[in-house]
Amino acid sequence: MSMTHHAEPAVTTPPAPGRKESDGRTKQRPLALRLLARPEVGVFLGAVAVYVFFLIAAPPVRDGSSMANILYQSSTIGIMALPVALLMIGGEFDLSAGVAVITSALTASMLSYQLTMNVWVGVVVALLVSLGIGFLNGWMVVRTGLPSFLITLGTFLILQGVNLAVTKLITTNVATDDISDMDGFGQAKKIFASSFDVGGVQVKITIVYWLVFAAIATWVLLRTRYGNWIFAVGGNKESARAVGVPVTFTKISLFMLVGFGAWFVGMHQLFTFNTVQSGEGVGQELIYISAAVIGGCLLTGGAGSAIGPVFGAFMFGMVQQGIVYAGWNPDWFKAFLGVMLLGAVLINLWVQRTATRR
Repeated sequence: MSMTHHAEPAVTTPPAPGRKESDGRTKQRPLALRLLARPEVGVFLGAVAVYVFFLIAAPPVRDGSSMANILYQSSTIGIMALPVALLMIGGEFDLSAGVAVITSALTASMLSYQLTMNVWVGVVVALLVSLGIGFLNGWMVVRTGLPSFLITLGTFLILQGVNLAVTKLITTNVATDDISDMDGFGQAKKIFASSFDVGGVQVKITIVYWLVFAAIATWVLLRTRYGNWIFAVGGNKESARAVGVPVTFTKISLFMLVGFGAWFVGMHQLFTFNTVQSGEGVGQELIYISAAVIGGCLLTGGAGSAIGPVFGAFMFGMVQQGIVYAGWNPDWFKAFLGVMLLGAVLINLWVQRTATRR
């Protein structure tokens, strides 16, 4: 007689409720480290430190009018630093950005004055010239495959020479003539170089433009397809092209955005001072690039933000005016900026390594 044995089903006792073990790969990093991984956080902390330093070292900084001057100085740097930062995220440089500002102002001023035309004609032509310079830079970079450093260095030298030579040829001077009595000047000044009262303090309109442009640039980078294209071409343009990103359009349009920024700042300078010195602008491109780098934009492209350069420009404006308010020798300004640039780059590097460490 055979007996059949039926196996009892295995019963697995559920583990007692408690904390789940983690192998470290899925563990969420603390909020502080996640914040430090953002490229703009390091420069924000640096901007706060510089601000506090000058609050202590330069008591006049505490005055409302002094802060308005600091923000104004920051805005003239920041408006150009924004498109320069976008271009750097896209993996390119523009060393002609500083002299392109003067080229734009000279074009509007001399065209309007010499032809006795409404200044708005000069403004529009200057816009077309600035966009054309940006297009030419971008087109040459894309078509030749040469580094944008070399292409725009050539453009920088060309524009520097043209600015001086053409101004002397037309005006027999190194500066343009005063256009403050020409038709349309008052309207243009209200748009590009006006100020308004806030609590008894005169605030320049460029501060508003600076913040509005920063908000638009942030939205474009984070919320639009074009923003994705910028990061993609800056990270690896061949991979970006393989997935359908219009690399040529993206790069050329970024150079044209720098041209637009140069036009806008050039119009502000023209309608603020009524005249333009043709030899100015040299060296400003380094300040724009430095503000972007301090703001967290990588020199290799593919990473950065629009908010970081806002704080970078503020640090530059704070230092430039803070040295004056502290009564120090202004000759130390560039040395201070160099130290600040190196310090900010090292701090950003340390912060990012700390934030990504498991």
